[in-house]
Amino acid sequence: MASRIASGLLRRRAGANLGLLRSYTHVRNYSSQLSALIPATSQCSKLTRRRYYMPNASPYQVWSRSFASDNDKVEAVVPFMGESVTDGTLANFLKKPGDRVEADEPIAQIETDKVTIDVASPEAGVIEKFIASEGDTVTPGTKIAIISKSAQSAETHVAPSEEATPKESSPPKVEEKPKVEEKAPKVEPPKTQAPKPAAPSKTSPSEPQLPPKERERRVPMPRLRKRIANRLKDSQNTFAMLTTFNEVDMTNLMKLRSDYKDEFVTKHGVKLGLMSCFVKAAVSALQNQPIVNAVIDGDDIIYRDYVDVSVAVGTSKGLVVPVIRDADTMNFADIEKGINNLAKKANEGALSIDDMAGGTFTISNGGVYGSLISTPIINPPQSAILGMHSIVQRPVVVNGDILARPMMYLALTYDHRLIDGREAVFFLRRIKDVVEDPRRLLLDI
Repeated sequence: MASRIASGLLRRRAGANLGLLRSYTHVRNYSSQLSALIPATSQCSKLTRRRYYMPNASPYQVWSRSFASDNDKVEAVVPFMGESVTDGTLANFLKKPGDRVEADEPIAQIETDKVTIDVASPEAGVIEKFIASEGDTVTPGTKIAIISKSAQSAETHVAPSEEATPKESSPPKVEEKPKVEEKAPKVEPPKTQAPKPAAPSKTSPSEPQLPPKERERRVPMPRLRKRIANRLKDSQNTFAMLTTFNEVDMTNLMKLRSDYKDEFVTKHGVKLGLMSCFVKAAVSALQNQPIVNAVIDGDDIIYRDYVDVSVAVGTSKGLVVPVIRDADTMNFADIEKGINNLAKKANEGALSIDDMAGGTFTISNGGVYGSLISTPIINPPQSAILGMHSIVQRPVVVNGDILARPMMYLALTYDHRLIDGREAVFFLRRIKDVVEDPRRLLLDI
């Protein structure tokens, strides 16, 4: 009886040892498979070998795998886009999956109704994949990409693509296509002969549309352009717009600029342009006619005792209107510096929402493009806009003599619901007087 019990215990112990050996082999094989799949350069690819001593059993070596935690990966999300901006369109990606990026390096661009915002990488690493696609509508906090901090830009991704291209182009089955093409022409002639007589009669009115379709390109309208279109149409539908014109003799202003431009640059570090004088003239006119600086809000009129001048700037992506804050407290040099700074940011696409928010009056200078005269559209929620145009030598009568003078047409478009023609004409005459005789600004007359 004792020998029978002893033999049973030996069989159980042998079975346990055999099962443990099998599990050890399985774990080792699984660990070796994992080590073959994961690159050796990754931080999480190191195999840790540990020795466990089991009671009443022989020591066995067990392989375990240390995987990277979730802290290795970070997500790039859409940043806050401004108080008045709730969503935007993912315009394009600046990087590709597998590219290495540094912290705060832009990886994508979000196009909003007003500006283009960059999505930056929160950490340095390698872009593992993009979650969103170009053209998607995204909101602040939307995940754009996943970035691995420990991974490196592996060149192994190039090898499969290079190998895949010959595989795709390798099958020399092109010779079979001519056989099909040789059979097809036999069936095509009777089909092409039948529609020829019917085509002129049915498609004669649509014939002018067919050739352009072959040379047309249909692309989605940018979000900024859609916003501009909607605002301009809303302005046209809301305001009772009326435009009044006048002309300005630029002789004295151009002489003033020519006499002091070098000294102005030496002292202030910025060139003296014509726009600063028109901004100062507009401020003086707005102070003389406060109704032009006001706006209708429901059944009320809001009078604004400050002057924020919006300056229209044309860019490759569309028209933007950054704002010069508190223009009534600025001198010529401050205005020129502000305009240059905003124009530079506009051309670089670096304008923020705050740069374009607000504004009580807009100045648009179409003269830089050669425009002789135009009727600008009001920029909501403002009530008027001043249009500047090109300077052209024209014959004018001065003290009974006909002289050639540099002349510019001015156009003031205003909301006739709020501003009467009398105030609009006085406003434009004030700008004309100040520009033709800048000394009025010094004497406040």
